[in-house]
Amino acid sequence: MKRLSLKLAALAVVGAFAASPVLAQKANWPKSLTLGTASVGGTFYIYGQVWANIAGDAIDLPISTQQTQGPNQNIILVDSKQVELGMTTMGVALQAWNGKEKWTQGKKFRNIRAMFPMYDTSFQCVTTDRTGITSFEQLNGKNVGVGPRAGTPGTYMPMFFETLGVKPAAIRYGGASDMGNQLGDGLLDAFCFAAGIPISAFSEIEAQRSVVFFTFTKAQIDKLMKAMPELSPATIPAGTYKTLKEDQHTVGVFNFAIAHKDLPDDLVYGIVKAVMENPQRMVQGHSAARETVPQAASKNSFLLWHPGAAKYFREKGIKIDEKLAPKS
Repeated sequence: MKRLSLKLAALAVVGAFAASPVLAQKANWPKSLTLGTASVGGTFYIYGQVWANIAGDAIDLPISTQQTQGPNQNIILVDSKQVELGMTTMGVALQAWNGKEKWTQGKKFRNIRAMFPMYDTSFQCVTTDRTGITSFEQLNGKNVGVGPRAGTPGTYMPMFFETLGVKPAAIRYGGASDMGNQLGDGLLDAFCFAAGIPISAFSEIEAQRSVVFFTFTKAQIDKLMKAMPELSPATIPAGTYKTLKEDQHTVGVFNFAIAHKDLPDDLVYGIVKAVMENPQRMVQGHSAARETVPQAASKNSFLLWHPGAAKYFREKGIKIDEKLAPKS
């Protein structure tokens, strides 16, 4: 009888655990996750590794990172569930949601969901002092690198050129580190990029050669923002790079982490909680994470929230657009 009682007690304990809603939900979790980042030398590449490690540790689930061409490709991969997680600028996400830009080929990418705000992506150009270039309009007739074709700068810089009437001799695409090397070797006259600051590829070229940083005039900024309302004013503070002695004014777009809509709510909740509640570890990984704060959730004005993410922000008293946050 005693052995039977013990056996029944053990079965009761097992049954209690089996009935646990947390464990029942975890049973539906994938065994691992993959996060689409960007090219080496860009902020996504570093930042993504940081939050993948933090979140993976917190939810006890391995999150590997996959090098991609950036936001456009990340959206394509997440939407088709080739990877479960990604990162994007909201300008590119808006293009994907509406399916109107050439790269979307008319497809509306509606399987992506917002998870958490990341940081502002600022547009900036760098050249070596040998070129004599100090302004954006001087890129007429020059060879200009703009990063990966499917990245934010690869998408927007050609649009900037067209809007401002600047006609480079050639627009070249490639990884951020490769673009920096080409600039140093004289194969490019300038490298125009966009990422969370400081941009590691810019820091690398600055460490090797004398460089000049430049952005846009106020009139150019106004014209760009009128043509592309998703852009917002941005400032690259003096001291971001050793040779940057004054603030540079430019335009930027905010970044968000995204997930496929079918990921379990409690899994996404755990990821968002881990990132939002470990600011020191995030900033240690990349200083751009200073802007990774719950209050920045307001930067999302159109993309549906994943229910797991919406639950976290509601619990923290963060106001989000309820039209974008269907309750599960």
